[in-house]
Amino acid sequence: MDEKIIDRAGKVRDEDALDEGLVLDFLKTHVPDLQGEIAMRQFRGGASNLTFEVQVGEQPFILRCPPKGTKAKGAHDMGREFRIMQALKPVFPYVPQMIAFCDDTSLIGSEFYVMEKLTGIIPRANMPRGLQLSPETTRQLCQNVLDRLIELHQVDIASTGLKQLGKGSGYCRRQIEGWSGRYTKARTWNVPSCRYVMDWLKDNLPADERLCMIHNDFRFDNVVLDTADPVRVKGVLDWEMATIGDPLMDLGNSMAYWVQADDDFFFKQVRRQPTHLPGMLTRRQVVDYYTEKSGFTTENFRFYEVYGLFRLAVIVQQIYYRYHHKQTRNKSFKNFWLLVNYLNWRCRRIIKGR
Repeated sequence: MDEKIIDRAGKVRDEDALDEGLVLDFLKTHVPDLQGEIAMRQFRGGASNLTFEVQVGEQPFILRCPPKGTKAKGAHDMGREFRIMQALKPVFPYVPQMIAFCDDTSLIGSEFYVMEKLTGIIPRANMPRGLQLSPETTRQLCQNVLDRLIELHQVDIASTGLKQLGKGSGYCRRQIEGWSGRYTKARTWNVPSCRYVMDWLKDNLPADERLCMIHNDFRFDNVVLDTADPVRVKGVLDWEMATIGDPLMDLGNSMAYWVQADDDFFFKQVRRQPTHLPGMLTRRQVVDYYTEKSGFTTENFRFYEVYGLFRLAVIVQQIYYRYHHKQTRNKSFKNFWLLVNYLNWRCRRIIKGR
């Protein structure tokens, strides 16, 4: 397999640079017989927590830490993410092996953790050059990725020791209240109030709530594919928002990123995963595939679809808030306010059945 299709990190942004010497000292206290010089590079895929590739001699690691600037309350909890992945690894083998967690904020300015590096293909906005999949193979890839989400939702929570993550019934209500509050707090002058959408979600809470282990950010660009067999999922990344919650809300979150070939021009411009390719399931087909294989059914998926889009609008606005208030200089966030306006418009159209 062509090495060019493997996902690789790039140069570290100046504003995100860490003290490599302190990182190396930390690693040496947790990895026996670690030898060699340290070199750090940065993955550019995410807009939330920062992800670095740390190479020490011939041994690669991944370091995750929060971005600089004001953070949403409860977000960017490195210790929580580390413990969830550590607990899930024995029952959900697609989680990377955790190595060490650091709660000493004096080292790099925040908590962080280090885990194994899963080398492979990450399907971002487009599949890497050199990797050509037929429509039939693309459909198999799509189904394999969805099967991992279904498998996660079948995990026996009691066997993981993560029952404390759940707060019992009322998950859907808490999510609507929580995301509504976060949006109001992060709102800037150039985005809508989203009051119509927030009120509709509050008034249309589903009665048939279920609880299971959910990822809460399950997307193609959070999976790692095997380079020798590009339709096989070897890892699932980014467990920052994982919790015990409603599986259909998890699916709704995924659908918010699912840009298909016949979507409008603006939605296509913000596509960040290859769900437009010939052979990929449409959003409607995804919901049908998921409900048939998982057994989690609903008469009306509209609530979950609107929730996923609104939640994405809040996440985007929280990131834009940091840029608007000059807490980051990353220019890729400059026009995020436009996306917030669009997502609000899309939510309203779905609510009205258009």
